[in-house]
Amino acid sequence: MKFIIEHLEPRLFKWCIIEYTHISEIVGKDNLIFTNIRENDVKKLEKLGEVHTQSVKEMTYNNSCVLDPFAKKELDANDKFDYMILGGILGDEPMKKRTEIELTNFIKAEVRHLGKKQMSTDTAVYVSKYIIDGGKFSDIKFQDEIEIDIREGESIQLPFRYVLIDGKPMLPNGLVEFLKKRKDF
Repeated sequence: MKFIIEHLEPRLFKWCIIEYTHISEIVGKDNLIFTNIRENDVKKLEKLGEVHTQSVKEMTYNNSCVLDPFAKKELDANDKFDYMILGGILGDEPMKKRTEIELTNFIKAEVRHLGKKQMSTDTAVYVSKYIIDGGKFSDIKFQDEIEIDIREGESIQLPFRYVLIDGKPMLPNGLVEFLKKRKDF
């Protein structure tokens, strides 16, 4: 299976590159396609996967599935897709149905969800790969919302669902350091 990340942010932010790098580590460069990438950002992602400036909405990927938290059906191991399409979106709390508005409504594909809690894009890729590889959603341990200390007396809360690996939230390499260096909190 190949994973398609439709980049839906106005720029290729540093946090996007951190998450996209993690996704490439999870599924492998040969199984990752980025779409809707600005021409001047293509080179930044080529080492992570196949890169297209076109939107997935303008392309044809047969036997595909859009992951959308508001879908009616949950993804399960019996689903057999060739392509899993996810929006590269920084989520809002509460969710604003951006995947539906920007992707689901435009693509002829099956639609599935991974529970009703919002996940980071890399977490959604990890979970969907786990399920497609035969795992059960109910077997995955999650933590909803995490707090990261960024300076003494200051922390940031990430209101998303994260997979727990050995009792700790699975985060991409470099994310915590990136959050600690940001000055716009």
